[in-house]
Amino acid sequence: MAFATTPTSLANLSHLTPRPVKGLFGDNYLSVADMDFTQQFLPEVYEKEVERYGKRTVGGFLRMVGAEMPMASDRVVWSEQGRLHVAYDGLGTNNAAATTLSQITGLPTGHLLGVGMTLVVSNGTVTAKARVKAVAATAVTIAVYGEVDGILPTALNNKSDASIKCFVYGSEYGKGSGDVGNSFDASFTTFENKPIILRDKYSVNGSDVAQIGWVEVTTEAGTGGYLWYLKSEHEARLRFEDYLEMSMVEAEKLGAPVDANDTRNTAFGSATQAGVPATTGSEGMFEAIGTRGLVYNGVDFGGSGGLGQFDEILAELDKQGAIEENMMFLDRATSLGIDNMLAAQNSYGAGGTSYGVFDNSEDMALNLGFSGFRRGSYDFYKTDWKYLNDSTTRGSIGDIEGVMVPAGTSTVYDEQLGSNISRPFLHIRYRANEAEDRRMKSWITGSVGGNFTSANDEMNVHFLSERTLCVQAANNFVLLK
Repeated sequence: MAFATTPTSLANLSHLTPRPVKGLFGDNYLSVADMDFTQQFLPEVYEKEVERYGKRTVGGFLRMVGAEMPMASDRVVWSEQGRLHVAYDGLGTNNAAATTLSQITGLPTGHLLGVGMTLVVSNGTVTAKARVKAVAATAVTIAVYGEVDGILPTALNNKSDASIKCFVYGSEYGKGSGDVGNSFDASFTTFENKPIILRDKYSVNGSDVAQIGWVEVTTEAGTGGYLWYLKSEHEARLRFEDYLEMSMVEAEKLGAPVDANDTRNTAFGSATQAGVPATTGSEGMFEAIGTRGLVYNGVDFGGSGGLGQFDEILAELDKQGAIEENMMFLDRATSLGIDNMLAAQNSYGAGGTSYGVFDNSEDMALNLGFSGFRRGSYDFYKTDWKYLNDSTTRGSIGDIEGVMVPAGTSTVYDEQLGSNISRPFLHIRYRANEAEDRRMKSWITGSVGGNFTSANDEMNVHFLSERTLCVQAANNFVLLK
């Protein structure tokens, strides 16, 4: 059998298209011939728009963890400090050709090891202490403390599988020694990023401007009232503001061609200047963390090994900057997984359950959510990130489960200012000077509403921004996948 989904008389209205807002259009006009429908089926009309999706904007993440600052140039350049101590990995060992001593091989050209330095040499299981006796371009000859003939123990000697690591822990020289070690400058790494131009517009024709139909709305910005076509313009502006943040999170650089057959410059080039890249991309947050930061795959904090997984992340943070305060922006599943992980550590109360937050009273509502916690020497503050939950953004893909962002500021050398500056680890730079501010521009063109800039019977509201994201000390960020 078949279900009758509409009354028979509605078939006469197949030439009409209902509109979601009060607007006078040619395809939603009820003529005299349609009046039988209106008498029988015309519903009571609610003026207020139903907020079926709640807050639809996904922006706000960067405003919580960063800042926005102007810049005048086509790119922003900053330097980040290098490691204080000297260490190398991926090395090999063998017996020195001219002596019975051992050699450490596979060092980079220009390495910093010098005669007299004392080293810890290890493969992760067996460890030995040694002193540098002689230095070559990519190798050093060493004498090992406590070993027969000063040679590395069998587990560390004659290894060509790049399994050896070493680091300098000091030095030792004899009485009356002359020149010592190596002198080396503080190391640093320079990074740069370039702004991208984002544009959008909203258009309405002059006839529709004259046809006033009203709907009462409540917007994400907290305002309310009766709007008609301006409702759509307002949503276009909110959508563009979301794009400003989403672009900073998702942007990627074009990258240089790998060979003569790589036509990416042409693919992204200008139609009038073949082969010249009109757009070159920019490094967004996800790309910066993926290439310079920490990526943890297989997140399952709510499982049996949840706390162990978290401790693995802490162990890696210890190797990096060890910044004590961190913000966690998570999707719903990962946020609940952390709640379950933390709840499993708390066995207070009847049946191993903690009740409420007021003296753990069983009369209070059960609170199974956690907004922050401390593990080891680290403090973590947890919040949901709507961008990872919304079904029209990353929530529709589900490949990224969260990001861990260090709180506080970093001190870097700004090559334009010529001095050290303190900036949030995550911040936005936008193009601006005394004459032009491109943080968020909007202007109106057309021949409607008092603007007479073209012969077209329409009003166009334009939006533009030029900005880039700086992810400093990306080695302290963690991307959860």
